[in-house]
Amino acid sequence: MFTYQIKLTVVFIVSCIFLYSCENDEAALKNAFSKKTGVDEAKNVVIKYSIGGKPKANLTAPLMYRVQDTVAYFEFPKTIHVDFFDDSDKLESKMDARYAKYKDQESKVFLKDSVRVINVKGDTLYCQELYWDRSHIGNEFYTDKPVRIRTRTHIIDGIGMEAKQDFSEWHIIQSVGVVKVPASQFPE
Repeated sequence: MFTYQIKLTVVFIVSCIFLYSCENDEAALKNAFSKKTGVDEAKNVVIKYSIGGKPKANLTAPLMYRVQDTVAYFEFPKTIHVDFFDDSDKLESKMDARYAKYKDQESKVFLKDSVRVINVKGDTLYCQELYWDRSHIGNEFYTDKPVRIRTRTHIIDGIGMEAKQDFSEWHIIQSVGVVKVPASQFPE
């Protein structure tokens, strides 16, 4: 019985020493639990879209995340630029934004923060939020937020807009102002 008590006491003391000596750095613990699982990162991304061997768009971004979640998506948190091409491989429009999120299942891109679309004539769309939806043929770009469109002779403000991807045709849902400006007063 005495030997059993000694063994039990030794086991208790060793366990206490073991537990007391365990120490985890708080920063290391936070880092271990803050890592995102299911996130792939790519830098200096260039994606070339084509249909039937014809280039349709070139996308560039300094950073892209591919997130495997219940609904997988691609995120571009540090700007995105896209050049769109016509059937003759000529540039037809350009698009820029500071942030974009693409949900593959929906085939839709949400753009926000300083969104700008420019066509070959120089007509320019400015807005803070825009959807680029390839399934909306003829109205690939749309928003229900405030927009500004600058042409060679007008500045048009409105709420909501739909436009073709080449930005050759557009429709403002609710116009709130048009300013006619001589072409000589527009910056090139």
